[in-house]
Amino acid sequence: MGSSSETESESRGFQNPDWETEFNRFEDSISSGSASIRVRSIIKLSDLATRVPESYILRAIPILAGLLRVSDDPNRSVQAAAAHCLKRIACHGGEDGGFAVTMGRCGAIASLLGLLLEANTNNNGDVFRGIWVKCLWSLVTFGSSIRVGLARLGGLEIVIRELNNWEDDGSRWYLLEILSALTTIRESRRVLVHSGGLKFLVEAAKVGNLASRERSCHAIGLIGVTRRARRMLVEAGVITALVDLYRDGDNKAKLLAGNALGIISAQTEYIRPVTEAGSIPLYVELLSGQDPLGKDIAEDVFCILAVAEGNAVLIAEQLVRILREGDNEAKLAASDVLWDLAGYRHSVSVIRESGAIPLLIELLRDGSLEFRERISGAISQLSYNENDREAFSDSGMIPILIEWLADESEELRDNAAEALINFSEDQEHYARVHEAISHPVFQSMQSRLARIRASHELMVRSIRRVTLEHLVRDPDRL
Repeated sequence: MGSSSETESESRGFQNPDWETEFNRFEDSISSGSASIRVRSIIKLSDLATRVPESYILRAIPILAGLLRVSDDPNRSVQAAAAHCLKRIACHGGEDGGFAVTMGRCGAIASLLGLLLEANTNNNGDVFRGIWVKCLWSLVTFGSSIRVGLARLGGLEIVIRELNNWEDDGSRWYLLEILSALTTIRESRRVLVHSGGLKFLVEAAKVGNLASRERSCHAIGLIGVTRRARRMLVEAGVITALVDLYRDGDNKAKLLAGNALGIISAQTEYIRPVTEAGSIPLYVELLSGQDPLGKDIAEDVFCILAVAEGNAVLIAEQLVRILREGDNEAKLAASDVLWDLAGYRHSVSVIRESGAIPLLIELLRDGSLEFRERISGAISQLSYNENDREAFSDSGMIPILIEWLADESEELRDNAAEALINFSEDQEHYARVHEAISHPVFQSMQSRLARIRASHELMVRSIRRVTLEHLVRDPDRL
């Protein structure tokens, strides 16, 4: 690892090195050699990094980290060589990050941040700036445990400043990945919001390796829960970035992007741009997929997007397609969404006109108990609407509901009874459900619903009374 004036000796060292001898030469050249000899020794170590035994690498790291702080090399060639060598060693250390963590303990992070600050005031700083950034990137990427230390040293603020100052620079990709790594820390996410750095987080979700983009996406989902942050993220182009990540990414990326996009759409003013970006087909894919978490995310987001009637129409069309062509799990998921949408006033007519009701009844005849239980919940909700009662009746649903009153499943019995009560209160259908009225399950549900309605009316009257009393006590509000 040390320098030698004899080429033959060097050649033998490369082929079959005596590591202890080589390390001693390396130490001698660093401690007493000129700048050029130091650089030569460091480059040799860098070339041999994948072959040098771990014990010698661990002994070399403190020496290399110390070289980042040398002050007797105005050209910064020794520091640049040391930073390059540390980067190679950190990358060679693998995902467990043992070498990178050792570098952090030796003060490499603080030294690199100092060199970056100096690079902005030095006329020759641009030459080495990329080397400092790449070395810092390797430490943060392969030594995840040292990210907290970097954040405490103001690393995120320095990265944001670098990104603001250098727009078209080869180091930008590395800076964005450093930023995404730091967003795994809660305090760093707060700094991003208050320092104008969210635009860089969105940029980080667009470029770099997939792991970095996924980290950025996860941070977007965590940060986007507040209205202020959502607005800033949308202004930075987050919707397009998330849709692109969903399309480019693996299953994990799809889940993260789908969840983050749903968080953005939770603010009603962003429902339209999220839809126009082509999000509905993405959530159809999640709902039809095999991942239970993906199905949950899709169901939640569909409930948000369906607030807009036009979206409810598009969603219902896709749900009908799943009911026709999907596997059993996808059909169950689609029925859950239909149940959720049944609570929306405008979605009731949308579901009816989509042709979903005849499909549901057809599937009920051969479906599993779980499927019948889920569908029965949607039917009980839809039966509150006059037009949907007519559609169910025309499709032969009433005899099935009466049959369910004797089913072993309590959930199925209750949902059937609730639907039949709604039919019985409609003069158009009373005669068809007359035989069910005397059934104990029907009567029990009728009493339960009466108590619920009475309790609701009492609560409404109480709220009105409290409000009036408050206004009487505070006449200025009248």
